[in-house]
Amino acid sequence: MEFVLIVIISIIIILAAIFAILTKNLVSAIISAGVVSLLASIIYLMLSAPDVAMTEAAIGSGLTTVVFLYALNKIRKSGEDG
Repeated sequence: MEFVLIVIISIIIILAAIFAILTKNLVSAIISAGVVSLLASIIYLMLSAPDVAMTEAAIGSGLTTVVFLYALNKIRKSGEDG
């Protein structure tokens, strides 16, 4: 059962990564990349690597997504000023 769940999550990761590459909306791409990272952390947890899972969830899914959204917001604001 666990193997089937890992395969399903892996397929979702691949689909989300393809969506992040092909979408024209930058916010959707950033959120999709965050979903990829979050699902990867779930797989790490299922494979008995809780330290890697916590790091991936905190840095990959949380911090990186927030930094990318912040940078995108700053870029859009500076484009409006000029």
